[in-house]
Amino acid sequence: MKKTFFALVLISGLLFNSIGILPVNAAAYGTSFTTSITYQNVGTADANVVILFYPEANGTPITITRPALRPLAGTSVYVGSLTELSAGFKGSAVINSDQPLVATLVQVASSTSSVKVRPLSNGFTTGGAEVGVPTVLKNTFNTNSIVVVQNVDTNGADLTLDFVPLSGSPVQLTLANLPSGAAKYYDLGQLTQLGTSFNGALKISAKKTGTSDPGNIVATAMELGTTSDAAYAFEGTTTSGTKVYMPSALCKLSGTATTAYAVQNVSTTDISVTVKYSSGINDGPFTIHSGGKQSFDGCAVNANGFLGSAIIEATGGNIVAVGKVYGGGLSTAFLGFTSGTSKVGLPYVRYTQTHWTDGTRQRAFIAIQNVGSTDIAAGQTTVKYFDKNGNLVGTHILSSIPIGGKVNSNASMVGSAANEFGYYSDGTFGGSAVVEGPTGSQLAVVVRIVTYVSSVEIAGEDYTGIPIP
Repeated sequence: MKKTFFALVLISGLLFNSIGILPVNAAAYGTSFTTSITYQNVGTADANVVILFYPEANGTPITITRPALRPLAGTSVYVGSLTELSAGFKGSAVINSDQPLVATLVQVASSTSSVKVRPLSNGFTTGGAEVGVPTVLKNTFNTNSIVVVQNVDTNGADLTLDFVPLSGSPVQLTLANLPSGAAKYYDLGQLTQLGTSFNGALKISAKKTGTSDPGNIVATAMELGTTSDAAYAFEGTTTSGTKVYMPSALCKLSGTATTAYAVQNVSTTDISVTVKYSSGINDGPFTIHSGGKQSFDGCAVNANGFLGSAIIEATGGNIVAVGKVYGGGLSTAFLGFTSGTSKVGLPYVRYTQTHWTDGTRQRAFIAIQNVGSTDIAAGQTTVKYFDKNGNLVGTHILSSIPIGGKVNSNASMVGSAANEFGYYSDGTFGGSAVVEGPTGSQLAVVVRIVTYVSSVEIAGEDYTGIPIP
C-alpha cells in the first residue's frame, strides 16, 4: 500500500486564533480557506483510494473511500463537500492507494473574498527526522507565516522547533507526543515567544516519543499578507545539497514580476552562498550562519525585463531554498530543486479559453529546466496532457533544452482539443500532465496557476512538479 501525506487540510478554516481589528476579508491573513485535494494516478492500473482525515493533534482518523481512478487520470476532492467532516475542520490527511499517486493541495477562499490566489503545496510520499523551512515571518513585510508539522511515523513524535532569526538568538519550542498521522499548526502571528516581529528560518526535528530515536515528519508553510491579498504556500524539505536549481528568475518582467529567493543553511557550520543567474551575472558570495537564511532579490544584479533561471551554489555545507515571485498581483512560492528526474507528474493543470477574462477559470503555465549535465535535443522531451478519465488529450513536443536552460508549455500548445482543459460541461474538474525527457535526463518543473483579476493584474501561485518513479 502506497501512502501520500498532507499536512494542511481545512474546511473554511481560519488560519489563526483571533482576527484582531481587521475585518475578515481585509487581508489574506484572516481569510477562511477550504482545501481541494487534487491527485493523479501515475500507476499502470486503476487506483483504489482511501483518505484518512486527522483533526489537529488527534490520532483518530475519519476514513473516506473514494471512487477508483484510472491510470493517468486526475481528479480532485473538495474537502468542504465531504459530509463526514464538519465545518471548521482543521487537520491533516493520509491517502492510501494501491497505485502510486502524485498530489497537490489547493487552498480555496470563498467566492466573495477579495483573495483570488489559491495557495498550492504538494503531498509527500516520504518524510524525515529533520525538516528545513527556508523562511518564516511574523509581522515582517506585512506577512505572517503558518507552519504545519505532520507526524508520518507509526509512533508518536516529540518535536523541537528552532526558529533562527537574521540576527540574535534562536527561539526553541517543543511539543511532546504528536500522534501518528496528526498535525500541529503553528501560527507565527500568535506565537508570543517570537516577540513583536520575526524574520528568519526554521529547523524542525522529531524523535519517536520518549526515545532518542529519529522520528519521521513532514511540514508545509503558508504565508499570508496582513494588509494585502497575498497568499502562497510551499513545502518544508528533508533534501538539501550544495546546489539548488531555480527554474524561475525574474526582474520586473512586464514591469512588475520579480523573484526573491530565501536560502537556508542546514549545516552545523557557517557556509558561503552565491546565486548564479542564467544572465551570466552572480549575486554573492554571502555568509550564512548555521540554521539561518539569506535573501536574494532578482533585481539586485539583473536588469529590468530579465527572464531566466538560476543556480544557487554553496561551499562549506548544504542548503535548501524557496523561490517567490511578487509584483503585478503575483504572490507565488516554489521549492528549489537539488536534482531533477526524467519523468514528472503534474496533478493540477487547467487552461480556459472562454472563461479567462471573467475570472471564473484558470490557466496553468509550465516551466521546465534542464538541471542535468548534458544538453537535451529537440523532440526528446514531451508534455502529455490527460483528461479526468486518463485519456490523452494531446502531446506537446518540446524544443531543445541546453544545460541549465528552460522551455515552457501549456495546454493550448496541443490545439483545440484542449480548449477548457480540466473543465467539463457537467461541472466536474480534472486535468493533469506528465513531462518526460530521455532516460537519464534531469528535469525540474514548476507550474504556475493564474487567475485573471483585471486588465493589469492576475493572481498566481506556483507548485513544483512531482517525480514519477
